[in-house]
Amino acid sequence: MEIELALHQANLLVRLQGELDHHWTGRLREAVDGELARDPVHNVIFNLQGLTFTDSSGVGVLLGRYRRIRERGGLMAVCSASEAVLKVLQIAGLPRIIPFFESEKEALEHMIMGRTPKRRS
Repeated sequence: MEIELALHQANLLVRLQGELDHHWTGRLREAVDGELARDPVHNVIFNLQGLTFTDSSGVGVLLGRYRRIRERGGLMAVCSASEAVLKVLQIAGLPRIIPFFESEKEALEHMIMGRTPKRRS
C-alpha cells in the first residue's frame, strides 16, 4: 500500500493506494498521527480513489482518526471511494458519521468554505 500525505492550508490530504488491511493500519495510523501532531493541521480528508480493498481493521483506523480529529475540534471527510470499498464502509456505518464526497475538490470546498456539496452516502 502507498500513503501520500499533502497539506493544503490546514487540511491534511491522505491519499491511499492499494489494499488497507491489518498489515498496513499501524503504518497509516502512525503517518496520520504524526502529521496531526503538527500545529497547522486541523482537518483531514481521506482520498480513497486508489484504494482497492479494506477490511474491518481499515474501518477501525478511519474511526480512530475521526475520534482524534474531533477531539481537537477538527473535521474529517472521505472522498472518491470505489464501489467495493464504499460498500464495506457503508456496512460499518461510516457515512452516517463522516461526510463522504465524490471528489477531493468537493471535500476541500466543504472544509475550506463550509460548502455542503452533494454528499456521497
